[in-house]
Amino acid sequence: MRIIGLAGWSGSGKTTLITKVLPRLTARGCRVSTLKHAHHGFDLDQPGKDSFMHRAAGATEVVVSSSKRFAILHELRDEPEWNLAGLLTKLAPVDLVLVEGFKREAFPKLEIHRAENDKPLLHPDDPLIVAIAADTALPQATVPVIDLNDIERIADVLLEHAVPLERTTAVLRSG
Repeated sequence: MRIIGLAGWSGSGKTTLITKVLPRLTARGCRVSTLKHAHHGFDLDQPGKDSFMHRAAGATEVVVSSSKRFAILHELRDEPEWNLAGLLTKLAPVDLVLVEGFKREAFPKLEIHRAENDKPLLHPDDPLIVAIAADTALPQATVPVIDLNDIERIADVLLEHAVPLERTTAVLRSG
């Protein structure tokens, strides 16, 4: 398994880009998983459903399974939030893991930048940004800048710069 991140400010289009690049990567024969950090609480379950009632009654983990998919809901209760290294160990083996968020963690990232956001670049302050996908020219950049609409080139960069999971988790655990 190899890992690379997509980092950028809120509204930069990280999720949109992931949904565009995923079909290109899978068409190349890659098995891809995604890991997204949510800054706010979220809920995948719905009040009134059995799994919701199991969790509300105190279950630490609830597994919901069908012939199409399964989900494991883990309640942290009073435990601290899991770090990226710990979350990565929970994934089933695939060729590539795309991480959305965790922009301050030490692993390679493609920065997503939109001029209309009027936010500063994360690059060059993050030396692990390997390239920038942008909707505008960035002459000040010292890493390659790719047109945000050039999905094939973005897929190339993600595959080229992804690093083995073992190397990433070792760095994340030591940092």
